[in-house]
Amino acid sequence: MNSRTRSSESARAAVVQAAPSRELQTLKAEFFRALAHPIRIRLLEVLASSGAQNVQALQQKLAIGQPIVSQQLGRLRSSGIVTAHKAATTVTYALADPMIADLLRVAKEILNRQLVGAQTLLRELRRDR
Repeated sequence: MNSRTRSSESARAAVVQAAPSRELQTLKAEFFRALAHPIRIRLLEVLASSGAQNVQALQQKLAIGQPIVSQQLGRLRSSGIVTAHKAATTVTYALADPMIADLLRVAKEILNRQLVGAQTLLRELRRDR
């Protein structure tokens, strides 16, 4: 075996070792699955922009019924994306990690770029008529 073959084999081994484990990939998929609902995204956007809120305030801001808001907050809480703090009879929800707000901002920027590209294509199609 020459030095080039050994070098290429060790490079492949390093790539295999650097690949995330199946458990980590599953954890990431579960995280994004927890985000994969329009109402949950909207709840997170409100919490990111307005800070901690109780269910009634979130209900009013989203114009959605209390059972739906509570159900979606429960899903986010069970995934560790939001936290709940109870004081007397009021439960207040907040982002578990401020980086969730950054994630939402980046997702918005990505979608904005995609939509701008789609608008450009639509304008081209209209000109070709």
